[in-house]
Amino acid sequence: MSGNYFAPSGGHPPQTQLLTDRAVFTEAYAVIPKGTMRDIVTSFLPFWDKTRLWVLSRPLTGFAETFSQYIMEVAPGGGSDRPETDPGAEGVIFVVEGEGAITIEDATHDLRPGSYVYIPPAAKWTLRNQSDALFKFHWIRKAYEAVDGLPLPEAIIAHEDDIVPAPMPGTDGKWTTTRFVDPADMRHDMHVTIVTFEPGAVIPFAETHVMEHGLYVLEGKAVYRLNQDWVEVEAGDYMWLRAFCPQACYAGGPGRFRYLLYKDVNRHMALRPASATGAAPSADFRNAAE
Repeated sequence: MSGNYFAPSGGHPPQTQLLTDRAVFTEAYAVIPKGTMRDIVTSFLPFWDKTRLWVLSRPLTGFAETFSQYIMEVAPGGGSDRPETDPGAEGVIFVVEGEGAITIEDATHDLRPGSYVYIPPAAKWTLRNQSDALFKFHWIRKAYEAVDGLPLPEAIIAHEDDIVPAPMPGTDGKWTTTRFVDPADMRHDMHVTIVTFEPGAVIPFAETHVMEHGLYVLEGKAVYRLNQDWVEVEAGDYMWLRAFCPQACYAGGPGRFRYLLYKDVNRHMALRPASATGAAPSADFRNAAE
């Protein structure tokens, strides 16, 4: 079973609360704890009605540069008929609370907690909350890196409950990954997965690699190794890692520890700035798909 998905509720702490918190931003990583996701830091987007969002990450030169991640909160009757203004952006939606409906290329799909949607670049899509409750979801966006000879990916509509988690080798199923995209599909240049640790499970080495990460804790608590620091994290916290930041994990329990993970994959490393390559500043992604 999929389990719980934490979602922020906003509001403000009382004046009597201590200022000390766990938020930290370093050269290698950032931790944005759930307590910082208050009304005062919400944003709004063009062409979205009755909607606010928390921006968890955005490309920053010299830090993590490949993606942005939002938590969207759509009130009843809200949504957008023009949600994405960048034709070169692909996206992933993962629902954590409430119900809504997304229409992609004239096909409508109902969404609920645990629903996953991959949206290709230049896709025509709309999203609406037609329920009587708030609808909350993660929206991860990336500038798609097209490759000559590879077609664009198609849209994907899935649900965590319908996917069998893949155990990591040598862990007896204590560390698993729920994958919504085939890792061997070279059309995809990013993956968004769910990683689950049973109580007592660990990442038994300091992972150090080129992939940038956004990790939103959906459920449970753990101690996470970030660069040289061990940091306590819990449901609702967000970790943001630049490339090559060492990481490890100890899930002490008492329940499962689960997070939504972004990583960039399957592309060459750029060897010079885009302006020096002679590449066009934008591409006609719709033509590339035909």
